[in-house]
Amino acid sequence: MVVSVVYLGRVPYAAGLELQARLVGLRKAGAIGDVLVMLEHPPVLTLGRAMGRKDGGRGNVLLDDEALRARGVEVVETNRGGDVTYHGPGQLVGYPIFDLRGPLRAAGKRLGPVDFVRQMEEALIRTMADYGVAAMRVPGRTGVWTQPSGSIAEKKIAAIGIHVSAGVTSHGFALNVTTDLKDFDWIVPCGIDDRAVTSLELESREPDLTLLTAAERVARQFGQVFQTQMLWLESLEELTPVGVNAHAEA
Repeated sequence: MVVSVVYLGRVPYAAGLELQARLVGLRKAGAIGDVLVMLEHPPVLTLGRAMGRKDGGRGNVLLDDEALRARGVEVVETNRGGDVTYHGPGQLVGYPIFDLRGPLRAAGKRLGPVDFVRQMEEALIRTMADYGVAAMRVPGRTGVWTQPSGSIAEKKIAAIGIHVSAGVTSHGFALNVTTDLKDFDWIVPCGIDDRAVTSLELESREPDLTLLTAAERVARQFGQVFQTQMLWLESLEELTPVGVNAHAEA
């Protein structure tokens, strides 16, 4: 099995949605294989389809429309699971376009959405370990969290929310690398008001953090967790069903 990987740098959120829709269509048609797209977005608030909520988390947006416009921040409704979240500079966003009915199937069985989310969490937890950051899951709360220390409670370092259509995933994860955490003051992140958010910049002692390096480490851990070869592409133009003309990522 091969998963193609591409890092695109900063991409407007609307363009990211259009790209996902195009790749999902190609994946459903069998025109491409599984692909992990990683990028960052300008500041944007995205609303999900949180279970039991009809507003997608809009009630957890703390600024009014005028204040958001003054900051140049969009609010976008999406079809992913979850509540309101923030994307912005310094945050690594990953969009896995994977067919859960295909080679990713575990032990010959279809890989369900919850299983897929758990495996993404595991890949990100292992990535945090690469940076010397102890991370974990919190029961009942999707995403990746730092481990508590003394009086310091766990903090959320990565959010996860996906959409699945005909077995093909879209949306994905958002990992705070060098994110300005003050921007999270605009919302109640994922509807959770009793825990803080954090970033690799605050938790890791590693100097010179970059999104590209973080993307490379995430890709490596995806390969380990999903037991697949990750092939690094220079651009989406190289995308093919079997990753031809790609560069292998160990």
